[in-house]
Amino acid sequence: MKDIAKRVFEVEIESLQHVVGLIDDSFTTVVEAILNSSGKVIVIGIGKSGLIGKKIAATLSSTGTPSFFLHPGDAFHGDLGIIGSEDAVILISYSGETDEVLKVIPFLKWNKNVIISITGNINSTIAKNSRHHLNIKITREACPLALAPTSSTTAALVMGDALAIALMESRKFQEEDFARFHPGGSLGRKLLTRVKDLMRTDNLPFIQTDAHFTDVLLRMSEGKLGMVIVGDKNHISGLITDGDLRRALLKNPDASKLSVEDMMTTNPVIVDGDEFVSQIEGLMMDKKITNVLVGNNRKIVGVYQIYNQ
Repeated sequence: MKDIAKRVFEVEIESLQHVVGLIDDSFTTVVEAILNSSGKVIVIGIGKSGLIGKKIAATLSSTGTPSFFLHPGDAFHGDLGIIGSEDAVILISYSGETDEVLKVIPFLKWNKNVIISITGNINSTIAKNSRHHLNIKITREACPLALAPTSSTTAALVMGDALAIALMESRKFQEEDFARFHPGGSLGRKLLTRVKDLMRTDNLPFIQTDAHFTDVLLRMSEGKLGMVIVGDKNHISGLITDGDLRRALLKNPDASKLSVEDMMTTNPVIVDGDEFVSQIEGLMMDKKITNVLVGNNRKIVGVYQIYNQ
């Protein structure tokens, strides 16, 4: 079974490498045509190509290019009305001779749409009746009977991804834009949520500089943040994390002789509550820390932890 899996990967990779060699200036022309279009992108396909078309349309939409998938069967029964004359239309058919897709072409020409086709046959009817064509001719299908679309659908999918990314970069689409289209996802939350919305403000583990080692240990356990804050909310002197505590013990195993000042970090990271979570988590990863204090200068209003979000 493992050999079969490896063979499928190898065959599909072989086909993708072949398709890479077929990419020429027509790809650039297609990207420019879509960028110059004032409408949306309609993707049409049926069967396995239709399933790939749905994914391509979804990827385009989420990366800044408004797109819809249209099943040719639905198109024949009234849904052609969703195609505006300013829309670009991508037709997907590996053979380039899919009857249901061919039937849509007369309307698209009458409607003056920019027709872009993705096929494995540059001499096919669909390719010849398109303004732009992207060639995804593969070396062979991964299916040993050459019946089930495998390498061919993978090639179509990757070509769609290539278009989406080229358009995304051309439009200078940023993380914030992506988040707006994914408000329910973790990325959207991190990119649009501010630290003050997620920080902990209750029962913050403050401790004074004259506290004993056991006091530090108990307060750290009570606070359940793996740290204690030296000072009070109006002015802090430093921070002691569980890592600071362990390092102090390694230097001086006699806990009774350890003072708060021996253990604390005097310049902890303090961030503004209005900062976006994505920016602060990037800072925390760079510094390899899991906690930051939230406040202004030495006045603290909360604690943000990366691993609790």
